[in-house]
Amino acid sequence: MAVSLTEFHSKINSLLRIEQFKDYAPNGLQVEGKAQVRKVVSGVTASRALIEAAIAADADAILVHHGYFWHGEEAAIVGIKRRRIELLLQHNISLLAYHLPLDAHAEFGNNVQLGQHLGLETTGELRRQNNHPIGLIGKLPTPLCCGDFARHIATRLGRDPLVIQADLEAGGVEKIETLAWCTGAAQGFIDKAVASGVDAYLTGEASEPTVHIARESGVHFFSAGHHATERYGVQALAEHLQSLFEFEHQFIDIDNPV
Repeated sequence: MAVSLTEFHSKINSLLRIEQFKDYAPNGLQVEGKAQVRKVVSGVTASRALIEAAIAADADAILVHHGYFWHGEEAAIVGIKRRRIELLLQHNISLLAYHLPLDAHAEFGNNVQLGQHLGLETTGELRRQNNHPIGLIGKLPTPLCCGDFARHIATRLGRDPLVIQADLEAGGVEKIETLAWCTGAAQGFIDKAVASGVDAYLTGEASEPTVHIARESGVHFFSAGHHATERYGVQALAEHLQSLFEFEHQFIDIDNPV
């Protein structure tokens, strides 16, 4: 079975409502390939390794969360960018990328999917951008100490998180019941987690100030990896599209420790 690139592209744009977002990169079709899509490879980032794996898998299109042409980057197609785009054009493979719309979607979004993957119950929103939730608030089905929750994350995501335990004298709890989470590089939202009154905050990356804020605010902090926390949205989206159009789909996970 196959679907036209035009219909495939249009359906994703409609599902994710990309026109409602002001983003850091263009959402949608970034490199045009074959007119018909019979096989889609999904992945987190359109790295050269993912492109080469898609070529080996005989894919017609690549669907990712992190594509190209970010605001502030060099516009010239040279060096690494040239080599990546050259491979796509040589093999007539389309590249479709969705950033904030994929983070925020209520069904296929990275945050919703991460919560489901970890077995979290969503009870609210951490913040909104373009009138869409970016980050969620929820609770664990059973309260866990920091170590046990870290082991749960490691089991589900396949990597050990960085854990910063809050000072108990600053209000930190021994067992985590409530938490906020936002995938990717959202360590800067820890202040919003603190303000929301949760016991813990989970994101992908960490920065130097995050450690001190966590310790002094009474909110436990977990950094589980930018890549690791954003693997699930693109898979859920691709699987949904596969159910509509019946093309072949393969998720390819290019290892990334960050």
